[in-house]
Formats: sequence, structure tokens, C-alpha cells
Amino acid sequence: MTPAAADFAERQAAAVNARGYNQIRNKMLAASSNSRRSFIQTFMFWAFRLATYFVLACATYIFLDITIKGSRTVFTNHAPFINVKFLTEPPQTLYVFDYQGKKMELSDREFRKWQETHKEPVNATSIAYSAGGIWPCIVGTALLVVGSMIVALVIGISAAIYLSEYSRDTHFIRFIRIAILNLAGVPSIVFGLFGFGLFVIFFGWNVSLLAGWFTLGLMILPAIITASEESLRAVPKGLREGSLALGATKWQTIRKKNVLPYAMPGILTSSILGIARVAGETAPIMFTAAYAMRDEMPWQVPKWTDFFFQGVMALPYHIYVVSSKIPQNEYTERVQYGTAFVFLILVMLIALASIVLRERQRRRLSW
Repeated sequence: MTPAAADFAERQAAAVNARGYNQIRNKMLAASSNSRRSFIQTFMFWAFRLATYFVLACATYIFLDITIKGSRTVFTNHAPFINVKFLTEPPQTLYVFDYQGKKMELSDREFRKWQETHKEPVNATSIAYSAGGIWPCIVGTALLVVGSMIVALVIGISAAIYLSEYSRDTHFIRFIRIAILNLAGVPSIVFGLFGFGLFVIFFGWNVSLLAGWFTLGLMILPAIITASEESLRAVPKGLREGSLALGATKWQTIRKKNVLPYAMPGILTSSILGIARVAGETAPIMFTAAYAMRDEMPWQVPKWTDFFFQGVMALPYHIYVVSSKIPQNEYTERVQYGTAFVFLILVMLIALASIVLRERQRRRLSW
């Protein structure tokens, strides 16, 4: 073999070896990259999964704690197995004292009747809000939730229809949408002070249902408007165009069976989220609608118009008062957990009614 041929053979062998080395290195790099991607994928999967489980565990612990301790107040071990007094009477002061070696626990009314038949003096300890029940609080919370949701849905759906169906994409409309999104992040205490200044003082409605309705309604208005607008935009344009082509006006197209009915399931979904927030707010109603104690029910008024201009008791505000404004003991703890348990049940029932309406609406419509 000539020197040139030998040199060519050596260079060719070196090139083959280099290609083989490069192929092996590329395979190793690819395997390493795949292994790294697989590790990252597995790590992120378990991180998200554990975060979800952690949130569920915390929520489960809270709900179980409230349910277990609250059910001891709401339910009894004898017929009718429900604490009827707790669910049907107003809050009262509890009197605790010893009489002839026996510990007595009587509500304010029961203690007065007992004193009429027992003239001897006793050293009784009084504990506010720890006897009676929470019936006025249940009624007041239901009235506040229903009234504020009506206000929010009427104003919110109207605004969403305008923004989605009638308005043009101008700088002013964009500014309105940004303002709506910013309102969603305003703390509830700010809405409470705003409602106190506008509705209670300026309009002269005083602490009343009407002031509470509008304050709570304005607080959840951004969520209602945003969700309603997205639901309206999700309706296919073909439905609008077909209705307009048949001679219907724009309002008939929206109102009848072309736009708004198909958007209602999404709108009801936003109302479910709004119910949960409205029912649990304390700061807005403590300035505008809630009383710590009220003996009369909302419908016990001289004129029917006075119904809207009177304050009410509410479950979240009652929990706040019992938890922070009076000395804590075993009796106040019993009322706190019982009220919280009933509060959860009430919110669940109202939200369940919205879910049922939403599902019925979905079954009726299809496109």
C-alpha cells in the first residue's frame, strides 16, 4: 500500500471513529436530557399534587372541626334529635348558678320565671348571647344574601349585556373594563365604609336592609359583570346572525332564545361564587345592615315600607360579636361552633338552589 493510500485509510478510520463517538455522545446527551425532563415532569406533578392534597386536607380539617363541634349544639340525643330552641329562638343571656347542690343553666326568660317561684337570692353568673338561639340571625342572613344577589344580578347582567353586545372597543370602554377588574381587588372593609358614607349617611337610609343590599351587591358586582360578559361572548355568533336575518331586533335577539338564555348557566355559576362571598362578609354589614341584638323580626313593622329601612341580625356578625366582644368560655364556644355550622348549612342550601337552576337551564338548551 502506498503512503498516500495508507494515510487516506487512516483518515477514513479516524472519521468513522469520530462519527461513532459523536453518535454515542449524542445518544448519551439525549438520554440525559430525557432523564432530566422526566425528572422535572415527575417533580412538578407531585408538587402540584401535594399542594392540592394540602389544601384539601386543610379545608377538610376546618369543615370537620366545625361540623363535629357545631353538631353537638345543633343536634341532641333525644327526640326530635334537633335543638329546636337554638334554631327558633332569639339570642338570650345565660345565667349559671348553683342551687341546692345542683348546677343550673337558664336562659334570661327561664331565669325570670324561676325567680318568680324561688324568692331566695342566688349568686348567678350571666353570659351574654350564650342561651336561646340564632333564629333572627338565620333570617337576616337569608334576607341579606337574597336581596344583594338580586341587586348584583340585575345591575351586573345589564352592564355585561351593554359591554358585550352594544359597546364598541373604544378607549373609554377599555377604561371601564380595567376599573371593573380593579374593583374586584378592593377590600371588603372599603366597600363597607363606602356604603356607610353613601347609603347610610348621604341617602339617609340608616343601618338597614336596603343599605346592606346595595353595599354587598356592589362588592360582588365585578365578578358578576366579568363572568356574565364572558358567558355572553361564548354564545356562537351564528345564533345572533340567524335571528337578525329573520328580522328580529337586537334586543329581541338578546332577550328571547338566542343569547341570554344560552349564557344563563355561566351567569348562574358566577352567582354561586357571589353567594359564598356575600354570606360570609362581616365588615360591610357591620357598618350598613347588622345589629348585635334585635328582639323583633324584620316583618314586625308598623308599615310594610319600614321592612326595607331596618337593620337585622346576621350569622357572620353574630359569630364576630360572640367570638371577640364578650369573655370566652365553654358556653360561648358552644354558640360559636353551632352558629358556624348552621351558617355553612345555610350557604350550602342557597348555593345548591343556584346549582339546580343552572343544571335545569343547561338541560333545556343546546347548540
